[in-house]
Amino acid sequence: MTAPKIATDPAGLLRARVESDPSRPFVTYYDDARGERVELSARVFDNWVAKTANFLVDGLGAQPGDDVVLALPEHWQTLVWLMASWSAGLHVHLAEPGPDAPDGLGTPDGPDTPDGLDAPDGPYFLAVAEEDLARVDGSGAEEVVGLSLHALGGPMADVPPGVTDYAVEVRAHGDRFRPERSYADDPLLTVTKTTYTGADLVGEARKSASEWGLDARDRLLVHVPLATSQGVLITLLAPLASGSSVIIQRNFDKASLDRRLTLEHVTAVAGVPAGTAAPNAGSGPVRRLG
Repeated sequence: MTAPKIATDPAGLLRARVESDPSRPFVTYYDDARGERVELSARVFDNWVAKTANFLVDGLGAQPGDDVVLALPEHWQTLVWLMASWSAGLHVHLAEPGPDAPDGLGTPDGPDTPDGLDAPDGPYFLAVAEEDLARVDGSGAEEVVGLSLHALGGPMADVPPGVTDYAVEVRAHGDRFRPERSYADDPLLTVTKTTYTGADLVGEARKSASEWGLDARDRLLVHVPLATSQGVLITLLAPLASGSSVIIQRNFDKASLDRRLTLEHVTAVAGVPAGTAAPNAGSGPVRRLG
């Protein structure tokens, strides 16, 4: 019998999750303003990651070490872009999206933005939500990819010149992708002026999962920004390392929380305002993390 490989980078964590538990829900996404719910198993999530990684490499010509800026909200497609970028060996920079974020993302020759983004020195790819495209006009990105974030994967309503519609282009790419190698020693994430290698991300994932007591029985409901290292850990990496499932909320409606805790069999919450979480989800107490 061949011994299982020990994950050395985030792509290895995802591969281990798919091999061990492909069918159980991995990511569940709610947008309370739009009334949307999307659920992805580890296998389906991995297919989206593979198609996106192939789009980055074959469609945009991305190579290991290239920079990609993600200006995306709390959404399951943001998790896909993180994992796809890391699988292709790209260096991800996180920018805070939305109307409350500062205008513009900076350019390679411009100053740091107040949200902590250090604009990459040189060419970079930019993935941005359709609703925020006006903010990144003149960003200096080599390629700009717009995401409609439509629940059913629909295209953008309006595609400005020079913007690639992710929902349209990603469909043509294969749902299998194998990284060229381990990216354990490569810089894969820079956020708030701190850079993490692939091994750093795996180490932080395992450490956080242990500290928070997460395991495969947990259903973690989160309402945290993804433009922080803590957000990436608690929403993606720790669930991957622990085998737990994650439920992402956007445009959070407090009135729906008690019912959601019960329906989704939630065992832990993160980022939910104090005093709003029910003491239990019908099957036991709910832990508060972070």
